[in-house]
Amino acid sequence: MISPHSPLGAQGAARRCLLAVCAASLVACPALAQEWPAGKLITYVVPYPPGGGTDVLGRNIAQRLGPALGTNVIVDNKPGATGTIGAAFVARAQPDGLTLLGTTIGPQAIAPHLLGKLPYDPIAGFEPVITLGTIPHILVAGVAQPFATVGELVAAAKARPGELAYASGGNGTILQMQGELLQQQSGARFIHVPYKGDTPALQDTLGGQVQFMFAPAAAALPHIQAGKLRALAVTSAARLPALPQVPTMAEAGFKDFVVEQWHAVFAPAKTPAATVQRLNAEIGKVLKDPAITALAEKLGITLAGGTPQQLGALQKADSAKWAKVIRDGNIKAD
Repeated sequence: MISPHSPLGAQGAARRCLLAVCAASLVACPALAQEWPAGKLITYVVPYPPGGGTDVLGRNIAQRLGPALGTNVIVDNKPGATGTIGAAFVARAQPDGLTLLGTTIGPQAIAPHLLGKLPYDPIAGFEPVITLGTIPHILVAGVAQPFATVGELVAAAKARPGELAYASGGNGTILQMQGELLQQQSGARFIHVPYKGDTPALQDTLGGQVQFMFAPAAAALPHIQAGKLRALAVTSAARLPALPQVPTMAEAGFKDFVVEQWHAVFAPAKTPAATVQRLNAEIGKVLKDPAITALAEKLGITLAGGTPQQLGALQKADSAKWAKVIRDGNIKAD
């Protein structure tokens, strides 16, 4: 038997001590801390086509998340049905931390109320992981339109009921929801003109084929700054630094009108809490990467972070909000 006082015994004791410390705190042992389940690939599902903001952000996060977890993260695009196909796929996946959903407010808080019964429960079917960021919107009109404020827009609509049209990127999108919310809060009536995407909707707003729209800030700002679009208000809780002179919807007289499109990561329901916390921590670090910060600014996304609980509360609040708007407006999907 080797004496604990001999050099070999001392080394063994030290090794046992080190292992005990590692077992108690993975943070102290990076090699062990970075090991993910069996070193298997993580699939990051984006429920939209390649090339969009959700996809671009997801790919850049995946590229940095893999090394932090000691594995690789691949992005799998599963578009269709306003994002619900990809969401359903993740809801059915094993809750082992190897399948994640990088999505937006649409499939998780709007589509379930618009499309009726879905093959997943947007709340009970997932574990919230982290809020990636939010996108403010701007209520814009072509410069040829005879109104420069939200009040003037509403007055014009009431004077010509059912004549003023607003564009959106499609039925059921957050852009349509905001137009409907403005109708319900103002008592004015508008015509909704859905397009196949935000870009053609913005082009026809610029051209005057429709009178106004709620547009993502990053898409609208260049046209506003070039004098081709008029900004009437922003939908965020505070004014945008890029448009300090433009009031919020609350300042324009609609105090309950705060709308921000969010991007977030979810895991299948029953994913272990420790796995969710680890993902939250590592993605939170990725969001502080200067390259991600620069990318988010380019995409018009205000990075967020925060806890899984905060994301869960945000999702539930927005789900209830848009359920009421859809129900009160009797909005139907195509």
